[in-house]
Amino acid sequence: MATASESNTPQPPLPLKNRVAIVTGGSRGIGKAIALHLASLGAGVVINYTSNSAQADSVAAQINSTTKATPTTAIAVRADVSDADQVKSLFDAAEAHFLSQVHILVNSAGIIDPKYPSIVNTTLQDFDNIFSVNARGAFVCCREAANRLKRGGGGRIILLTTSLVAALKPGYGAYTASKAAVEAMAKILAKELKGTHITVNCVAPGPIATEMFFDGKTEEQIKRVVDESPLCRLGIPDDVAPVVGFLASDAGQWVNGQVVRVNGGYV
Repeated sequence: MATASESNTPQPPLPLKNRVAIVTGGSRGIGKAIALHLASLGAGVVINYTSNSAQADSVAAQINSTTKATPTTAIAVRADVSDADQVKSLFDAAEAHFLSQVHILVNSAGIIDPKYPSIVNTTLQDFDNIFSVNARGAFVCCREAANRLKRGGGGRIILLTTSLVAALKPGYGAYTASKAAVEAMAKILAKELKGTHITVNCVAPGPIATEMFFDGKTEEQIKRVVDESPLCRLGIPDDVAPVVGFLASDAGQWVNGQVVRVNGGYV
């Protein structure tokens, strides 16, 4: 039991108090875990989604029911990340709701072909769909965030990629290529934003137990992935979220233009 003096001891401020974060693809999987974690660090969070409003609203409700701040700690906003006008509206909604600039963008939205075809069996339509969300979406969101954060005096841009860029596994050609493009873009953007107090980094998870990972895989394929891991398990979204929280906080201010591979030694 805490003593009276302990209970009266002022608590240190939350590391992201009074900051506003947009998490694209924040309604499920890794994005959801990131949204919950950033909120636990004190950030106001905008949960972006494309189609499932019930999932996004549920995440916002979970945050708002567990935080001690105002009832407006989290909101859900629909936007297609590949559409520049919708992304602008997403940022406008965040600023209007929180009466504040956006300080943090976490670009977690992404898709993969669950058939895991070889490059020669990937259709042009599937290739275009993957690049539209993963690469074009990251570009549109980064461009909007960079312009807003420059006006606001700085901030954080964090992009989710994949450790497959280093592993280069067959069956993930289009997906891996789209995420490799994001990593190159992030490193260049970090240099282009010199003097703006904006950092740009990538977080590249390894195999994580999410719906997207399990979709289309057999039990044997999943077991094979686990067997390749030095830690003998799949990662979970909560393995990734604290790394994003670190990069979003002042503790990560000297990390810029990097790819942080969060994969348990898979690569």
